[in-house]
Amino acid sequence: MAKAQDFSAIMKDMMGAFPVDTKAMEDAFKSTAALNEKLSGVALEAAEKSAEISSKWTKETLAKLSEMSKAKAEPADYAKAMTDFASASAEVAAENMAAFAEVAKKVQMDTVELLMAAGKDITEDATAAVKKATNEVTAAAKKAAAAK
Repeated sequence: MAKAQDFSAIMKDMMGAFPVDTKAMEDAFKSTAALNEKLSGVALEAAEKSAEISSKWTKETLAKLSEMSKAKAEPADYAKAMTDFASASAEVAAENMAAFAEVAKKVQMDTVELLMAAGKDITEDATAAVKKATNEVTAAAKKAAAAK
């Protein structure tokens, strides 16, 4: 019966021949975590502002509804109250939609700014890592060639 070859020793020797820079991986993880923290901050700030706008809009609508629901002396006053409510609601809706648009615009600008900065950092890190790896592989190749 043929004896099975131990590939774990072969893999260990092969992986040992290739230099692995764990610091680069740690730095990449830290950079990614920092970027995620900043992006989360942008998202949470936008959510907070959106909640404030929604709350304000709801309070204004309820105040207008309470005014509209009061008993009127004349039937025509009900129609006027409905018209006033619809007009005020349309005006408040336009204001609040503009406020939501401003929040979205700020989120977009902040996100692009963060991603541009992260891209620049990643490019610099990748360039440094490739340069270091090239130097290490060249040194290993020269060492292997000298050993022959």
